[in-house]
This record gives sequence, C-alpha cells and structure tokens, in this order.
Amino acid sequence: MIVLKSADEIERMRRAGHVTAQTVERLMESVRPGMTTADLDALAEESIRSEGCTPSFKGYRGFPASICTSVNDQVVHGIPGPRVLRDGDLISLDVGAVWDGYHGDSAVTVFVGSPPSDVAEKLVRVTEDSLEAAISQIRVGARLSDVGHAVQQVVEGAGFSVVREYVGHGIGRALHEDPQIPNYGDPGRGPVMKPGLVCAVEPMVNAGDWRTRVLADRWTVVTADGALSAHFEHTIAVTDEGVDVLTARG
Repeated sequence: MIVLKSADEIERMRRAGHVTAQTVERLMESVRPGMTTADLDALAEESIRSEGCTPSFKGYRGFPASICTSVNDQVVHGIPGPRVLRDGDLISLDVGAVWDGYHGDSAVTVFVGSPPSDVAEKLVRVTEDSLEAAISQIRVGARLSDVGHAVQQVVEGAGFSVVREYVGHGIGRALHEDPQIPNYGDPGRGPVMKPGLVCAVEPMVNAGDWRTRVLADRWTVVTADGALSAHFEHTIAVTDEGVDVLTARG
C-alpha cells in the first residue's frame, strides 16, 4: 500500500533529507587515497548524529554500519571496514538519516584521487544523467513506470546496463515502503503519481552486464562480470506545485 505524506510529514522528511545531503557533501569532500571505508563511515555517523539525527542503515536488518561504501565492481550495500581506498578507485556512498521518525536517503558515486578512466568517467556521468531524466518524469498524473523508462533510455542509449534485481522505493516512516520503482520498463504503466508520494529514485548502472551476485558477507552486491558500477539516488516528494528533491545538495 502506498502511503501518501502530509505537508507536515514532508517537512520532517525535508530535515532528514537535508542532513543526509549535508553528510553526502562531507563525504565527497573527504574521499582520498589512503583512507579506509571505515574512516568514511565514522565521519558519516558523526555528521548525522551531530545534527540530532540517527543513521537509517545502522542495524537495519542487521546491517553493521552507518553508510554503504561500494567500491569499483561493488554495486550497492558494501560494508565499511578496513579496505584502503586507492588512487583511481570508484566509490559509491549511500547515506540515510532519520529525523523525528522519518527517513532521507541519497547516494553518489565519486572518483578517488587521479583523473578517472574514460569508462569510469562516462559511467558516472551517464548514471547521474539518468537520475536527472527520472526526476524530470515525476509529476502529478504521471505513471511510476515513466521514471524507470527514462533511466533505461539514458543508460542503454550510452551502451551501459541497468541493474534489474535492485530498485528504488517509497520512503517515509520506514526506509523502504511501497511502491517499488524499477529502473527499467515500458512507460505509461503502474500507479498514477499523486501529491504526497515520496520516493527514493536510485539508478544502479553497470559498465558491463546487468547481472549481479552477493558476496559471502550476505550484503555486498557486485557485478557478476567484474565490471565497474555506479549509483546515484535522491529522495523526492510529489507536490501540487511539482517535484521537490528533499536530498538536494548545495
């Protein structure tokens, strides 16, 4: 069941989204060769808690950290730890914060150190572009499948592939709510978007094949063929006035 949010609930989610976005910005500024993914997790937890929020992910279904750090061929749900970031790595940073019982959720993919390879640079640009294309489809009266179709058109048009096993989602009092929002599919299908819908749209894009597998830690998702992957995400509210990106940065 899709739970539409009141204006008051969206304002609470705006606070959660602001803290999430602020934390993402701090992480983006801090990433450098030689630091560990655990260093980034500690920085994120301090940033979230210093604003009176709590990390959405810590303890969620047993997840042991405050953020997800997914490096190179890791798609999503990478567990922070002793891994040292190296010059030329690609890292996806997925952050969530809870304010007064409501969640914000956002992700970015950034380069570590040296200028990226041509493939990595194109992959990140295309993934971010696909998120922007998705957001452009969000409005009262549109269909949810329009969002995923927009992602798929951008990604496959650039020669990359869309991850199929993991999707975007509704968000609010729970981190994951209905509806599920695939990043592929035909337009003009699924529920009609109404004011009060809040969702996390998150393209996950692979440089190679779309298939994935889960590592022995039972969390970390990697590309099945070892190719690079990128991930971008925003929490977005549908209002009578239009689209409201609650995790906008800057």
